[in-house]
Amino acid sequence: MRTAYKCRAYPDLEQAAVFNRTFGCVRVVWNKTLAERHAAYQRGKKTSYKQTDAALTAWKKTEDLAFLSEVSSVPLQQTLRHQHAAFANFFAGRAKYPRFKNRNARQTAHYTRSAFRMKNGELHMAKTTTPLRFVWSFDDVEVSALNPTTVVISRDPDGRWYVTFAIDTDAPDPMDDAGHEIGIDLGIKDFAVTSDGERIANPRHMERKARNLARYQRRMARREHGSSNRRKAKAKVARAHRKVRNARNDFLHRVSTNLVRRADTIVIEDLAVTNMVKNHALARVISDAGWGEFRRQLAYKAERAGRTLIVIDRWYPSSKTCSACGHLLAVLSLSTRHWTCPGCRTRHDRDINAAKNILAAGRAVAGHKPGDACGAGVRRQGSSLPQSALNQETRAARRPA
Repeated sequence: MRTAYKCRAYPDLEQAAVFNRTFGCVRVVWNKTLAERHAAYQRGKKTSYKQTDAALTAWKKTEDLAFLSEVSSVPLQQTLRHQHAAFANFFAGRAKYPRFKNRNARQTAHYTRSAFRMKNGELHMAKTTTPLRFVWSFDDVEVSALNPTTVVISRDPDGRWYVTFAIDTDAPDPMDDAGHEIGIDLGIKDFAVTSDGERIANPRHMERKARNLARYQRRMARREHGSSNRRKAKAKVARAHRKVRNARNDFLHRVSTNLVRRADTIVIEDLAVTNMVKNHALARVISDAGWGEFRRQLAYKAERAGRTLIVIDRWYPSSKTCSACGHLLAVLSLSTRHWTCPGCRTRHDRDINAAKNILAAGRAVAGHKPGDACGAGVRRQGSSLPQSALNQETRAARRPA
C-alpha cells in the first residue's frame, strides 16, 4: 500500500530558485497542454498521452519555450501524466473538467526516482548541488531507512515549503476487535452525533477566525496591485487560511482516529456536499465542517485498521423514522430538535435518533439481522422517499404540551 509523509522543507537560495523555476515550467506545460486538449475536445477529438509527450519534446526545440529544458524533465512528464489521468476521470464522470493553474495558488512538482537521490537520510534533488534540508517529525519511522518512490516539492501561498515522501509499504496488521458498532449523524450544530448518544461539538474554525481574516482581506484590497505591500498583505491572508485549514485537519484526524479505534463497523450517510453548499445560507458552515474530508479519512483509516465503513443511501429518512417502532413522520422541520413518536410515544432527540437509524440501516446493508427496526427502507424506491417496513402510516410529530 502507498503511504505519504509530509514535512516542512527549508531550501536555500539556490534550491528555491531551481524549484520556483520548475513550478513555472510545470504551470506552462499544464496550461498549454490543457489549452490544446480543450481545442481538440471542442472539435470532438480526444488527445492521448503520447501526443502530449511528443508536443512537449517539440516545444523544447522552439525559441520561445527553450527554457523548459533548463529544469528536470521528470516533473514535466509527471504533469502530462496527471493531466491525462484528470481527463480520464472527467470522461468517466468521476471528476470535473480540469482547470488552468494559477501562479498564486499552491505550487507542486512531482519527482520520481530518476530525479532524486535519498541516501543516509539526505535528499538530493535534480538540478541542485546540496541536499535539501527538511524536518522529520515521525518518531516511529527511521528517515535513513526511507526508500521513497516519489518526492513532491510544494510551496504554499503563504511561502512555506514542504516535501512529501511517497513510499510503498506492507499493509499494517488489523486492529483487535472492539466488539462495537456505531452510527454517525453529521450536522452543523454538532459536528457529529453517534448512536451511543455522544455529541462531538462543531469547533467552527472559520467562524472563530472570520474577523481577523476579514481585516487582512480589507488591508489587501486597499493595496496597489503588483506592489510589495500587496504581496505582504496577501501572505497574511494565506497564513490565516493556513491556520484554519491546519486546525480543521487536526480536529478531523483526531475524531476519525478515535472512531476507528472504538468500533469495528462505522456507518455514515452518503451526503451530497457539493449540492448542499449551493445553499448560500449554509454554504460557509458546511464547507467549514469538512464532511467530505472526514469521510475520506474514515475510509482509508478503516481500511488500514481492518474496520468496516458502510455508507447508506442519502435518501434514507433517518431523522423522521422512529428508532423504537419504525414509525415514519410525514413532516419534520429542521427547527424541530426533539419529537415524540405518535406510534409508541417514545421521546426522541432528533440527532441521536438519526444516528441510531443510520446504524440499523448499515446493519441491513451489511447483511446483519436488524434486531431493532428501521433497516428495511434503505434504498430509494419510486418517486417518494422510502417508507419504513414496520409502520407505513404517516402522521405529523406532536410537540409536548
